[in-house]
Amino acid sequence: MEPKKNSKANLNQWSNIYVLAGLALMLFISWRAIEHKTFDKDDLAGDTLNVGDDLLEDIPITQPITPPPPPPPPPPAPEVIEVVEDEEEVEETIIESTETNQNEEIVEIEEIEEVEEEEIADVPFAVIENVPVYPGCENAGNNNAKKACMSEKIQQFVSRKFDTELANDLGLEGRQRISVQFKIDKNGNVVDVRARAPHPRLEQEAINVVKALPKMTPGKQRGKAVGVLYALPILFQVEN
Repeated sequence: MEPKKNSKANLNQWSNIYVLAGLALMLFISWRAIEHKTFDKDDLAGDTLNVGDDLLEDIPITQPITPPPPPPPPPPAPEVIEVVEDEEEVEETIIESTETNQNEEIVEIEEIEEVEEEEIADVPFAVIENVPVYPGCENAGNNNAKKACMSEKIQQFVSRKFDTELANDLGLEGRQRISVQFKIDKNGNVVDVRARAPHPRLEQEAINVVKALPKMTPGKQRGKAVGVLYALPILFQVEN
């Protein structure tokens, strides 16, 4: 006897597939159910961050704190006035008068000694403020002109008075040089004459000639008459 069912209409061959598909569907639904989350709308509204008011808040401006001024000093204590009873004797200060009367003896004051002014030392002719004036040079001009006039007058005087023939008598030859130094004192006189020469007789001749110079107007330093130091070279040639 032949089977009545069609072999193509056998449903058992798809049962495994349906089981697997159903199992997969259930797993998917379970996974979605686990992952699904719900939130309460009231809680969301409470968690909202509000920063608008904080940003618009005014920041107070602080002022520097200055210390209060120190308290004023306490007033001075009042001076204690001591009350003296009438019966107590108070010593009075007696001021003596400095006026004199006719009966008092007048004491004479001793003579006050004058203090001598500092004496200025002798000044060299080259740096004297007011040069000594040789007779005949009064109207020469300024200080430098009077210096030149004085030097010229002294050279002329020595040339006329000095005995140059003395060198021949002493047997000297050639050029002779004599250095003479002297001072014109506060009165205008020539003093302290010294000389150096190749021979003592030439030295003495030079001293005698310079001492014969005329009296001059003394030189002045800071308005005071002072001694003036002068150096004079005497040069001549001995001809045989």
